[in-house]
Amino acid sequence: MGSARRFQRSGVAVAATAIALVGLLSGCGSEKGAEPAAQAASPATASAAVEPVAGQAPAVAKTQGWLKIYSGQASAGTANAVQLDVTSNPTVGKYVSDGAGRSLYRFDKDTAQPSASNCSGQCAVTWPPLTVARGQVLYASGVDPQLVGFIERADGACQITIGGWPVYYFSKDSKPGDLLGQGVGGTWFAVAPNGGKALSK
Repeated sequence: MGSARRFQRSGVAVAATAIALVGLLSGCGSEKGAEPAAQAASPATASAAVEPVAGQAPAVAKTQGWLKIYSGQASAGTANAVQLDVTSNPTVGKYVSDGAGRSLYRFDKDTAQPSASNCSGQCAVTWPPLTVARGQVLYASGVDPQLVGFIERADGACQITIGGWPVYYFSKDSKPGDLLGQGVGGTWFAVAPNGGKALSK
């Protein structure tokens, strides 16, 4: 009976150690290359490629820790990357969207130097962050890859930044091209390709 209890306790200890190890490995990490948190499915996970099509290996434009950032569009027939594109709108001019054409925003209450998000809790439900996880890569078309990076959020997820500004979706945008978040609260704006605000003309 005593040995059974000891075995049970050691089994719990091993399980606890395994869970702790998984937790350490799943942390977003910094530019030094620690690994990012596992994340819930989000619009950020739609689009391009971890492995390029044979014979079409694009050059890495920038590396931040474990994240490889490429210039241009991901190759057809590939999956599991984040794509940034530039969209033009007659009202706000050029702004950044994801690979599916969904608009991306920046928040005036965040900071770019240093990069930090001040949108969490209910704010992050209304304004879901664009995130990236280990095993993904990022392609930037129309956006200078040198301006793209990521920060670790309080919940451990890795949020994409442009020009140092964390970027977000707006939950009320229901289709590609929607810009319902533009100007909300006087603090939310579509993000320009340089990380600035796409302002209404």
